[in-house]
Amino acid sequence: MIPLNPWEHHNVIKTLYSKCVEDVCIRHEITRMELDILLFLANNPCFDTATDIVETRYLSKSQVSSSVGSLEERGYIRREYTGNNKKTAHLRICGPAKSVIEDGREAQERFVSVMLQGLSEEECACLKHCFECMWENIDCYLKAAE
Repeated sequence: MIPLNPWEHHNVIKTLYSKCVEDVCIRHEITRMELDILLFLANNPCFDTATDIVETRYLSKSQVSSSVGSLEERGYIRREYTGNNKKTAHLRICGPAKSVIEDGREAQERFVSVMLQGLSEEECACLKHCFECMWENIDCYLKAAE
C-alpha cells in the first residue's frame, strides 16, 4: 500500500494556482508561461538563463524561448552577456516588469495561504522539509535516468 498518492491531487493544486494567478495574467495581458518566467527570475536570482528555467522547471525549450522573446519585446526582460561568452544570455528583469512581479507574488502568497490554512508553524516546517526531500529524490532520479 502506498501511503501517499500526491499525483492524485496534483491537478487540483495546479487548478488552484491557475485560479490565483489568472487575474494577474488578464490585468497585465500576459500568458501564464510569461508570468511563470518572470516570477521564476524574480524569486530565483541565481538561475538567470533560459536553460536554467528549462532544467529547473522541466519546461520545453520552445515554450521558454517563445515566452522569453515575448517578454523581451515588451521590455520586461533583457539579455545580458558576460565577458567573451556570447552564447549564454543572462536574463535581467527590467523596470516595466516590477508591477507584474508584485501582483504575481501577491497571487503566489494567496495560493500558499489557501493551501496552508489551518496548519501550525511546526506542521508547515515539517511539510516544507518533506517536500524538499521529495523534490530532491525526484530530481536525482530524473537526472540519473537521462
